[in-house]
Amino acid sequence: MKLDAVKWGGALLLMFGLMAVSAWAAWTWQANAYGQQLAKQETAHQTILTDLANANSALILAEQNKRFALEQWLAASDKVHYRVLTDAKINQARLRDRLATADLRLSVLLDATGTNGSDGMQATTGPGRVVHGTYRAQLDRAHAQRIIGITSDGDQGLIALQACQMYAKAISGTN
Repeated sequence: MKLDAVKWGGALLLMFGLMAVSAWAAWTWQANAYGQQLAKQETAHQTILTDLANANSALILAEQNKRFALEQWLAASDKVHYRVLTDAKINQARLRDRLATADLRLSVLLDATGTNGSDGMQATTGPGRVVHGTYRAQLDRAHAQRIIGITSDGDQGLIALQACQMYAKAISGTN
């Protein structure tokens, strides 16, 4: 009976040993398969991250190019605006100088309606006149210069408004 027990004990020991070896082999095989699966997932994930980074870089470069083009357009537009504004100021200064030296006189048309009872029609033309009813009055130099100053401010405002409108059109993309 002892011999049977030793046989069975050896068989059990052998069976437990084989079970342990097979469990270890299965564990190792699963760990290797799982490791390969994780490596594939990591590679795929890294590829996706690289693609996203490349796409993001392309978008950033495109936006930088747009910004650079806009900055160049703004610089050119600013030069044009400055040139127009400078030309307008020079013209206004010349006009003021001509008014100050009496080289040029401002005059205004006077309303001649109802002054002579003939519904604004002048009976005869004056000497040196071709058109009926064009009575004119010359303005004092100081008043003329103030009027030119007011129109100069208005011109500068219109030039600034035009520059703002060009900028708004360029930013909004409408032409």
